[in-house]
Amino acid sequence: MSTEYFIAKRYLFTKRKLNFITIISIISIVGVTIGVAAMIIVLSVFNGFNAKVSEILVGFDPHIRIESKSGGKIKNYESLIKTIHDEGIETAAPYTLNKGMLANNTTNTVLYIKGVDENKVDKVSGVKDVVKLGEFNLQDKGDFGGIVLGISLADRMRSVIGDTLTLLSPVGLESSLTQFVEPLTKDFIIRGIFVSDNKDYDSKYAYVSIENAQYLFNLDNNVSGVEMRLDNIDESDDVKSKLQNLLGNEYNVMTWYDLNESLYSLLKIERWVTFTILSLIIAVASFNILASLTMTVIEKKRDIGVLKAMGASNKIITKIFLFEGIAVGVIGMVAGSLIGLLVVLAQKYFEFYTIDSSVYQFDALPVELRFTDFIFVPFAAFILCFLASLYPSRKAAKLDPIESIRWE
Repeated sequence: MSTEYFIAKRYLFTKRKLNFITIISIISIVGVTIGVAAMIIVLSVFNGFNAKVSEILVGFDPHIRIESKSGGKIKNYESLIKTIHDEGIETAAPYTLNKGMLANNTTNTVLYIKGVDENKVDKVSGVKDVVKLGEFNLQDKGDFGGIVLGISLADRMRSVIGDTLTLLSPVGLESSLTQFVEPLTKDFIIRGIFVSDNKDYDSKYAYVSIENAQYLFNLDNNVSGVEMRLDNIDESDDVKSKLQNLLGNEYNVMTWYDLNESLYSLLKIERWVTFTILSLIIAVASFNILASLTMTVIEKKRDIGVLKAMGASNKIITKIFLFEGIAVGVIGMVAGSLIGLLVVLAQKYFEFYTIDSSVYQFDALPVELRFTDFIFVPFAAFILCFLASLYPSRKAAKLDPIESIRWE
């Protein structure tokens, strides 16, 4: 054990009586502990919400989507899919997306109509996995097509499996106003109802076959884009860059993150703002460390003078008080990390903090532990405690030994 560490340890832990400086040191430790624990707990909650949101969105959406740069139709989608297959991506399927009006005898609503290939949609989307009533069947039966819609939309239309709905195309509506012809319409039978846990999808989306969508929206053999899924979602950005370079500026390649970029960006901003605000708790504790060390320097003025008279260098004196401040920070870091870990694990496995499932899509506050949080949070606390220890330790090193012991 070095001399500096030994003396710092005696100053910090071997107080014969509980004095004002000791109380401030204890408050500093408690402050760092609370700050680290609070930051780990709150960040774990953000991680949990982010994971739940990603699970819902990514489980329903494709990993990568390709659209026309101009936002128009894609005419040669077969060759585009062949190019994608040549890159080793087998799970690619075309889709159409247009707005239409769905009506029955009692009500009508405007919604997004997505045309898909029934045989390929499960390879690029998780919609088949969330069909809770009926089945994902878009095949025509006589003059009636098959349609699958969200649970909230079905409730709004007051419809159940087997009911008939009429889909009205705005393309046909425009023609009827200018040329006095009937708008393009088609009757559909509800074959399935899905529950995606996403209110936008459940209330605004319905699926029909891609052939019916092309007919209703006058698309000929064109599509809105091509969707695909990867074996490893973490490769999305790399595949996006590769496809974008290959396809050029004619197409816009988007990952699952790009499809909901505003939401993910908001979550990221909230996470960093929270991290910054909670860092202020540790910063306040760091000021307590600065105050306690400064008063310790004043109290130990005679000891410092004796040590310097015995040959202790400025470097040794600096290290003594640096070690004392760092020790306070390390104790707070370890205690805070353990408390944060225990609270997060308790919430994860026992779910003692519940939330309203009618508002959120889960019954308990979601949490998720990340190894990086247990690195960056304690490291940030350590840096703040170290910086708070610099001034008093350097002040102690600059004391004149003769002046320090003159009146002792």
